[in-house]
Amino acid sequence: MKRVADERASWRPARLTRQFARTRAQGAIPEGTPEAIVLRRDALYRRALAAVDVLAAAVAVVLGVVVIGDDGLTPLALLACPLIVVAGKTVGLYDRDEHLLRKTTLEEAPRLFHLATLYALGLWLAGDLIVSGSLGREQVLGVWLFLFVAMVLARAFVRRLVSRLVPEERCLVLGDGQASDHLAKKLRGGHSLKATVVGRVAFEDGDDRADGEALGSMATLGAVLAQHDVQRVIIAPRTADSDAILDAIRVVKSLGVKVSLLPRLFEVVGSSVEFDDVDGTMVLGLRRPGLTNSSYVLKRTTDVIVSIAGLTLAAPVLVAIAVAVKRSSPGPILFRQTRTGRRGEDFRMLKFRTMVNDADGLKTALRHLNEAQGVFKLAEDPRTTRVGRLLRRTSLDELPQLFNVLRGDMSLVGPRPLVLDEDQLVHGWGRGRLAVAPGMTGLWQIFGSSRIPLEEMVKIDYLYVANWSLWLDVKILLRTVPYVLNARGL
Repeated sequence: MKRVADERASWRPARLTRQFARTRAQGAIPEGTPEAIVLRRDALYRRALAAVDVLAAAVAVVLGVVVIGDDGLTPLALLACPLIVVAGKTVGLYDRDEHLLRKTTLEEAPRLFHLATLYALGLWLAGDLIVSGSLGREQVLGVWLFLFVAMVLARAFVRRLVSRLVPEERCLVLGDGQASDHLAKKLRGGHSLKATVVGRVAFEDGDDRADGEALGSMATLGAVLAQHDVQRVIIAPRTADSDAILDAIRVVKSLGVKVSLLPRLFEVVGSSVEFDDVDGTMVLGLRRPGLTNSSYVLKRTTDVIVSIAGLTLAAPVLVAIAVAVKRSSPGPILFRQTRTGRRGEDFRMLKFRTMVNDADGLKTALRHLNEAQGVFKLAEDPRTTRVGRLLRRTSLDELPQLFNVLRGDMSLVGPRPLVLDEDQLVHGWGRGRLAVAPGMTGLWQIFGSSRIPLEEMVKIDYLYVANWSLWLDVKILLRTVPYVLNARGL
């Protein structure tokens, strides 16, 4: 491997491009090269996903048809299971992972839902070709439900398994040093990410001298890719020159290396845009800020239903915690603190008291120990009681906020509820985060609230508001569950 890398390091980009083009045309990719490693990794993901999809289809058919309906299966039923792979391929469920750094199953759940629906419909239309008997409504619904759940769980499991078997994806940033450092930090601390930044190449001549040390420039890009066994290039340009970006993409792709683009535009507008084709010119349609009336009603209705159900189911737990808090130390059971809510209106947020009485009065003396930027956070806060530490680790101290949700002060999912002095640090476009009610959880929670500086948290909240959908709230709630179960606390 080292000998091959050393040989390639001496090649100029033009020669390297010709060599890649020749080997790819002949269908022969040298073993041990970055492209061969990438192809093998992608193939492993695709084959593993296809295998578990077939297994999920078989399990769903057996449980739905045989167990629920007590009917038999014809020999053609064996041929019906692999058809799930054909259907999945048509909707891009096996080609998606190769383009992504974060390979998650939750993002593709809507497509899996559609796939399960189409498969159940096809099974119903096939009827007695698959089942030796009558295929009833309960059986079709059973197949649909079992297939959807089985595919989601099996795909999540197999992705985690494969990620442990394959080596880290080696990434090169084509851009400035600030973008490279930012991405390297994100990849190191990101969940479900197995990639590392090996360095950067200056996007424009002179960038390597003006913005820190770089591995090279566009003129030596081919040699850098070969020398450092780069498998993906992440383009993060300062310039808006589309011709320069297209030229960089062409060079990288011609070398058999994956390409990802970090467009600065989406740091402001988010991903919730509509692509409009105006006679060959691509135009982006941006959503207006805030929620429409129908979106607000949908979000509020969901909050009311879930908060009522949650308070009803958690009533015994609430009583037990209240008794434990009262016995742990003198003071009230509930801690009430003024926070900034929707449209800048103040409200009193409820939590179980986890600290000694009048803990706010001791905050000034401990401010020099603060471990976060912009917000006050201490991993080992001396004001916390023994019961309070347990409640914080399990996030059970947040349960009374369901009353805030029911009253409309908060939402299940939303921006982080800031205290008044922290909210005063947010200015300009960042105030747009207050277009919706603050949440019990949010993107700030699943990204690790105590580790995110205030400035970045404001940007995350703003993008949440700009991209809101009910499915986004569902995804955040589902991702909060493992966060709480891992006892990472707030």
